[in-house]
Amino acid sequence: MIPARADVVIVGGGSCGCVLAARLSDDPDRTVLVLEEGAAFGSASDVPREIRDAAVLPVGPESLWTTDFPARLTPDVDTTVARGRVLGGSGAVNGAYFVRARPDDFASWPASWSYEQVLPYFRAVETDADFTGDLHGNSGPIPVARVPRDRMHPLSHAFADAAECAGFVSVADLNAPGPDGVGAVPSNVRDGTRVSSFLAYLAPVLDRPNLTVAGGVAATRVVVAGDRAVGVEIAGPEGPRTISAGDVIVAAGAVRSPQLLMLSGIGPADELRRLGIDPLHDLPGVGRDFSDHPEFTVPYRFRPDLPPHTVLLETVLHTENLELRPYTAAFGAAIPGSGVPDPVLGVVLTGTRSRGRIVLDERDPRRPPLLDYRYLTDPADRKVLEEGVGFAADLLARTVGVVETGSVDVAGGRLGTSLHLSGTCRMGDDDRAVVDEWCRVRGIDGLSVVDTSVFPQVPSRGPHATAVMLAHRVATGARHGLPFPV
Repeated sequence: MIPARADVVIVGGGSCGCVLAARLSDDPDRTVLVLEEGAAFGSASDVPREIRDAAVLPVGPESLWTTDFPARLTPDVDTTVARGRVLGGSGAVNGAYFVRARPDDFASWPASWSYEQVLPYFRAVETDADFTGDLHGNSGPIPVARVPRDRMHPLSHAFADAAECAGFVSVADLNAPGPDGVGAVPSNVRDGTRVSSFLAYLAPVLDRPNLTVAGGVAATRVVVAGDRAVGVEIAGPEGPRTISAGDVIVAAGAVRSPQLLMLSGIGPADELRRLGIDPLHDLPGVGRDFSDHPEFTVPYRFRPDLPPHTVLLETVLHTENLELRPYTAAFGAAIPGSGVPDPVLGVVLTGTRSRGRIVLDERDPRRPPLLDYRYLTDPADRKVLEEGVGFAADLLARTVGVVETGSVDVAGGRLGTSLHLSGTCRMGDDDRAVVDEWCRVRGIDGLSVVDTSVFPQVPSRGPHATAVMLAHRVATGARHGLPFPV
């Protein structure tokens, strides 16, 4: 039964929503309601094996655990991207890559989010199986471990050897400040299980009487009275209704969060009027200027005697602007139904200058919006990626011997995205910022956005670990009765 009111209503039970719900419900006098559009589970044991299995990414066509969004990578390349729609969000169905943002990434964040200030929260979220000391935690909810070189898949091992022979530094800990180089990927995996924020944070506290988690419920609008959020309109098994809230936290992800704000009349006023939505609060930055990591794939062929993979990515090579990913299996094997037969090496542009936008459907703004990435519109992005593809092909030839390379001309169909979309409701204090430095929507009391939407730009590493840190820190401040993190 969904309550008529809660002190805190969290829209979205994804990577951040699960952390927020668990931490905020620590106070028995605070009622917390989580509204998750996808599936909800009553316990950890109810989570299906395909979600728990770190060797499988259940994000292919017909997946029960994702929502598909139309996407335009460039004017010539249309595709579909999948985002998690299940408790744990995309972090419950991804490759279990748990690499922190680099210290330099926080230069674009407000001063209160410097690397020195966020490090205690990176430590707080994890239990690192390989490292101790001032940089790592030993009692946090998320297990973090790396595959040792001598136990890596032969492809990963050979790639790391080839990178070192090419002059790159061997990096023992990719979650520590230091030089770029090749190293083992920190993963949130324990005994072959992908440990999402649902399994780590929320599942252990589901029996709290002050916590309600409702699955199969879509938030359709944030209700605003004057300049304050007072509730959420929902559509679910019990029909449409309005939930009253003391505070509303939107944690629906970098696509759904800006869409919900715009459906609620919060966003670029001219765009909302064009869509037939009455603008309540003009925030031009909602849904605009997002960033992500373009990824160009270089196919190759396995030797037939190589063993199957255990996790999809065991090692990576970082350069100044690139991440090279030797995937240990063809996506056709790791992502059921994807139909991609050949294994690939991913060449990822980590410092992209191009920016995209979320475009609501004019026929029905409630439908999945278009993700207009505008990849490679900045000539510098194309130049770096072209150089990276040439270098990757050479390195891969040293690793496996048989490589099918290609140019970055996107007509070949090898340009994709790493699904690290960030910045659709970015934090800051300028006219285009949507939330302030503590994730509160500017101009609307009682309303916050807490997910990768608020990142000023996509980190140079995958965003999952940084998203969990963000939610943990925001919730820590709220637990202490503060309107901002400590």
